[in-house]
Amino acid sequence: MSADRENHDMTQAESDIALLLADAADEVEIGIAPVQAVLRGGRRRRSRRWAVAAATAVAVLGGSAGVTLAFAGLPGEHRAQEVAKPASPEARHVYEPQVTELSRGVYKGQEWHVSVQVWGAPRTRAEAERQWHAMSALGMAPAVGKPAELVGKISYFAVRAHGGDHPQQLMFNSVSAPEPQVGTDLQSMATRFTPDAASSGQLVIGEVATTAREVTCWWKDGTSTVARVATGHTPGDPVSAIRPAAGSSWADWFVCVSPEGKTFKEVKVTK
Repeated sequence: MSADRENHDMTQAESDIALLLADAADEVEIGIAPVQAVLRGGRRRRSRRWAVAAATAVAVLGGSAGVTLAFAGLPGEHRAQEVAKPASPEARHVYEPQVTELSRGVYKGQEWHVSVQVWGAPRTRAEAERQWHAMSALGMAPAVGKPAELVGKISYFAVRAHGGDHPQQLMFNSVSAPEPQVGTDLQSMATRFTPDAASSGQLVIGEVATTAREVTCWWKDGTSTVARVATGHTPGDPVSAIRPAAGSSWADWFVCVSPEGKTFKEVKVTK
């Protein structure tokens, strides 16, 4: 019994010491967790341990380049995130446009095609200068008077080419934010397959709202051609069609091609 009592006294002493240490630790102010105040009640000590662990992690990782520690709302949750890097001019298509072919065919034994080029907005004068020269190399002239005026502006061109002729820009603009086409809105122009006046008015090009499903072009003899939504290019695709163009979020583009010998009268969004 003497041994049992001695063991009991030692156990009781150890228990008392543990309680005293716990109470002393409870009086220490570690600080507030990064996201929320220290939790009350039974979770209080665990919260403080988490706050200390988080602070240690920050101290260890704080010197690492390009890494930020983000803490979630609950204790113990965190994740490392890479700091976002600015998109390069190449990723923004500043020096090389996004090009989408809209239609192609044959006129006088030679192939013609119509495409849309969309150039990203330069952010500096240096980028604008380089873009200006890249456009010139492709035969494009933006709707501004000097390179510096391209800063902050998207540029786009509807381009036609025939055979070995140099591509020609038809519809084009350079704007900070292109105005979206809505409803039955459209902008269009009637042109020709080549600079040869004999084909005048046989090719209609334009932009419409992305919700447009059908465009109808009427010719002077009363007949019409319907352009409907199409994607991609496969054998048998119609030359008259509505297509999305890469980089052109504000509008889709259409082409109407007249039968031989007919000329343009008017065009409308009919669906």
